[in-house]
Amino acid sequence: MKAPSIVSRHTVIADPPLARFLFSDTRMAIVWLVVRVYVGYSWLDAGWHKILDTGAKSNYIIDGSGLLAFWQRIAAVPAAPAKPVIIYDWYRGFIQFLIDTHAEAFMGKVVAFGETAVGIGLILGAFVGVAAVAGGFMNMNFMLAGSASSNPVLLILAIVLILAWKTAGYIGLDRLLLPLLGTPWKAPKIEKAPAERARVPQLA
Repeated sequence: MKAPSIVSRHTVIADPPLARFLFSDTRMAIVWLVVRVYVGYSWLDAGWHKILDTGAKSNYIIDGSGLLAFWQRIAAVPAAPAKPVIIYDWYRGFIQFLIDTHAEAFMGKVVAFGETAVGIGLILGAFVGVAAVAGGFMNMNFMLAGSASSNPVLLILAIVLILAWKTAGYIGLDRLLLPLLGTPWKAPKIEKAPAERARVPQLA
């Protein structure tokens, strides 16, 4: 006789009560509002400055010279015993590829408008999970480029917002947007067991 499987193919493993409260309970929405506004303002401030700054060596949206200067600085390999800014050779190679292909004009716009869009999305509570993923991806790239600054803290907060994506935007536009995608904040319907349905009197 074949031994029964320990976990059925259709088994749903429920979250522990603490996780449900933190990430799925709308009572925590006020906490996530504070977190996402803080993270969103950080991104909006960084992106908006890049859009407005059109200096000869610092602009991002005209010719990307500001981003190119950043790439050239982090891709440089100093003489020993000094260590390069970028630890991983594969990432330094990627940055050098962007420099060699003159991608700064395009990528400068992506960075400036991307940071701004993430900030606006988080502040307004619109598709918080998607915005947090985009922000965390940028944080990771800045960290790989050797720029710590506030990126580690923002990355951790982005991960938390991703976990709380269902309720992080409840006080925001996600309260209207997510139900359109099939995520209404309603109690699930519980089907009655066959024996219980049998006890329900049937109308003639």
